[in-house]
Amino acid sequence: MTDTDLKRWLVLLRVPGLGSVGIRELLEHAGNLERLFCAPPADLNPALTAVLRRPDWATAEADLAWADGDQRHILPLDDPRYPPLLGALPDAPPVLFVLGDPTALSAPQLAMVGSRNPTPTGAETAYAFARHLAGAGLVITSGLALGVDAASHKGALDAPGQTIAVAGTGLDRVYPARHKGLAHAIAAEGALVSEFPPGTPPLPHHFPRRNRIISGLSAGTLVVEAALGSGSLITARTAVEQGREVFAIPGSIHNPLARGCHRLIREGAKLVETAADVLEELAPQLRAALAQPEAADRTPAVELDPAACRLLESLDQAPTSVDLLVERSGLTAETVSSMLLVLELQGYVAAVNGGHYIRTGKRV
Repeated sequence: MTDTDLKRWLVLLRVPGLGSVGIRELLEHAGNLERLFCAPPADLNPALTAVLRRPDWATAEADLAWADGDQRHILPLDDPRYPPLLGALPDAPPVLFVLGDPTALSAPQLAMVGSRNPTPTGAETAYAFARHLAGAGLVITSGLALGVDAASHKGALDAPGQTIAVAGTGLDRVYPARHKGLAHAIAAEGALVSEFPPGTPPLPHHFPRRNRIISGLSAGTLVVEAALGSGSLITARTAVEQGREVFAIPGSIHNPLARGCHRLIREGAKLVETAADVLEELAPQLRAALAQPEAADRTPAVELDPAACRLLESLDQAPTSVDLLVERSGLTAETVSSMLLVLELQGYVAAVNGGHYIRTGKRV
């Protein structure tokens, strides 16, 4: 892509009132990006035609200057690195600003969201789920907010695994400011992403808007704790509208932060009690994604814990049942079932007919 094409995308991004859907419709109407600027359709309103004939190149060049820094990228919709799950949505952002590894955006992801003021148990649960799921090869995607978001990012980083933070500001600032260190760690191991150009402040209406990106990047969304008025329920609703899975962790009937999750479950969200519940539900999609060489190359390397190594040592190339693996390894049936899913997604074992498993040739 030429700098001129990229500047054209950046000009469109800043046209007042046009929006994501409007930009896509405008391009379809004109035929392509170059024709839109060089020969705008005659039926456009005069104000828009004036913008296209006399573009604000200076502002676009300032956005490009931001991308001159290390690990900074600008991905318009027609960039091959633009995440396909997000790009398939009718309101996909026309341009993404990325700080970190842009390939992480196309890796298999799970969104994790919840209260900004969770209970201690809620924060611990978010951390534990994120660490387990990132260890299974999933990228954990959230919004860098206080509470559940931060716990989810930290759990993924400690796996160690990758995590993505979707910002409601330009990427030249961190909001909330206290997460500056966390943001740097996320950029180093995954990516920060925003549809807002540099210089955009943290305006209140930006955060509900960015929620569609959190869910749109992901195969599913897990809600950990959420009150009935929580913004996390907006993310869950956008996930449903996008045709993605929604998961919710139940809590005490006396905990106000469990009520949003309970409502989601009544409305059809999948109740989950363990990280394995999420993996089981997403396994078919993840197997397909991780079977593709490009996706497999992006899966972060994970150091296996002693229990997983013990389970692998109980397997060979002969089909083995779960019951026999429990007997050989000394692990509980629940632990074995959960670990088999993780090891299968990582490519160490393969499922065969009759609920049996074999070990692949992948070395630890």
